[in-house]
Amino acid sequence: MANRNMQQASFQSRNSPKPGRRGTDSPAVEQTPADKGSPAPPPRWSPAVEPTNAAAEESGEGQTNITLDITSFRKPGEKTFTQRSRLFVGSLPLDIQEEEFKNMFAKYGNVKEAFINRERGFGFIRLETRTLAEIAKTELDGSLINNRPIRVRFATHGAALTVRNLLPVVTNELLEQAFSEFGPVERAIVVTDDRGRPTGKGIVEFANKVSARKALERCTEGALLLTNTPCPVIVEPAEHLDDDEGLPEKLLAKTPKYYKEREQPPRFAQPGTFEFEFSSRWKALDEMEKQQREQVDRNIKEAKEKLEAELESAKHEHQLMLMRQDLMRRQEELRRLEELRNQELQRRKQIEMRHEEERRRREEEMMRHREHEDLRRQPDGFKPNYLENVLCLGHVW
Repeated sequence: MANRNMQQASFQSRNSPKPGRRGTDSPAVEQTPADKGSPAPPPRWSPAVEPTNAAAEESGEGQTNITLDITSFRKPGEKTFTQRSRLFVGSLPLDIQEEEFKNMFAKYGNVKEAFINRERGFGFIRLETRTLAEIAKTELDGSLINNRPIRVRFATHGAALTVRNLLPVVTNELLEQAFSEFGPVERAIVVTDDRGRPTGKGIVEFANKVSARKALERCTEGALLLTNTPCPVIVEPAEHLDDDEGLPEKLLAKTPKYYKEREQPPRFAQPGTFEFEFSSRWKALDEMEKQQREQVDRNIKEAKEKLEAELESAKHEHQLMLMRQDLMRRQEELRRLEELRNQELQRRKQIEMRHEEERRRREEEMMRHREHEDLRRQPDGFKPNYLENVLCLGHVW
């Protein structure tokens, strides 16, 4: 291929004990032996499949090289090597080596965190993306190693939390932003219904258990608010359920109780029989539980509506109180400014008065100095009249 960034996965096709379990979107495509002269069936998955051995197509035997772009299995913005792409592999041979364990998953891209417990025969491995892990799980689950079928399941996510009380305006991005303060978040999802409407619940998956424990403790002790409305989120450990594989018959332990309960095949209870009587009582109990749950749901709904109404009223009261406080603060500020203004006017008036007194004092000093100079300049014959001049000036003032 022209793209040097593409990773190549080459393998030799073989007869699988479970050909029906191979996924149609798998990077590993099996070929079944075809009749001589008949065309080989095209692979059921696309993107880029390139058979390179024409002789193998004619005989149905040989090796087929397949080139694929591993990055095509990554969603836009998807984080790699997360807990969601971690697989549990059970029923492993006790003598399996780590390199052999990694080679089992080599054609599904890069692997990380390969761990084997040889004493109990299980291991964990982490692939690059969730899609590649799903393909590996589909192909390898039930495959034989040393004539022993192995089990491949998704490992339990030990750092996942369930978040409730989410308002309709909360999105995946806001949820991740809010919980990133506790540690690195691998995935944050707001759960929606079949119409895309939020259900008020979400899932937050952290990269490690320490961050998840910190978020759980902080949100339990305090009140984490995501929006303007004071409605705190409720955080709980996530409940892990397997709704993919379920419980196959081959995995159920065959105990005496199993054989006793399986003596009768599935059937409808016939009216008037012992089975029908107790079946009716079970159904009545289930109906009573259903009614009580509906009543509890109605009570909770009414309580929530009442709390929301009280919240709206309290918000208005709070806003009015804030407005009153702001008005009082502004009035106090105006009063303080008025006092400062009066004090400034009084200070300026006093300064003007001092300036006026200083001006008068200077004028008097200048007049006295001028009179003194005039007296000094007068002839000696006018000196006896000095007292009369002073008295005249005193009368004028």
